[in-house]
Amino acid sequence: MQYWQDIPIGQRYRAGPITLLKKDILEFAAEFDPQPFHLSSEAADESIFGGLCASGWQVCALMMRLLADTLNQEKIMALGSPGVEQLRWLKPVFADDQLYADITVDSKIKHQEYGDLLCNISVYNQDEKCVMNLSSPIMVAYQDQDEVHND
Repeated sequence: MQYWQDIPIGQRYRAGPITLLKKDILEFAAEFDPQPFHLSSEAADESIFGGLCASGWQVCALMMRLLADTLNQEKIMALGSPGVEQLRWLKPVFADDQLYADITVDSKIKHQEYGDLLCNISVYNQDEKCVMNLSSPIMVAYQDQDEVHND
């Protein structure tokens, strides 16, 4: 297991790919973001996006999947997050786009019962174009030094 003190500032992870299908865009939009450019190819073709594109909230959910998979694969003792400090959708995401996430630990803060990894997360498509960027603290357990000495 990796704890807060095990992860250095500057640590980078690459997550993905994950592919977004047209049916996924339509299903998500129908339930959660029913705007014409997410629901109809014809309406989307006439929009500023120039084609059917995913909801930014769907891209956030996919980023969360990539992040959670990375935390699990790296065996990081994550405890959740208190929120997102900054979020920007930079380019539309279309059907059949493959998404990757670059996760970088920018700084760390120790609290009484856990520590925060302050992370910058950028999501890229298959053309290496950044489609979304956010910064968020990730709460991570830290190993009590008494436990370390008792091993």
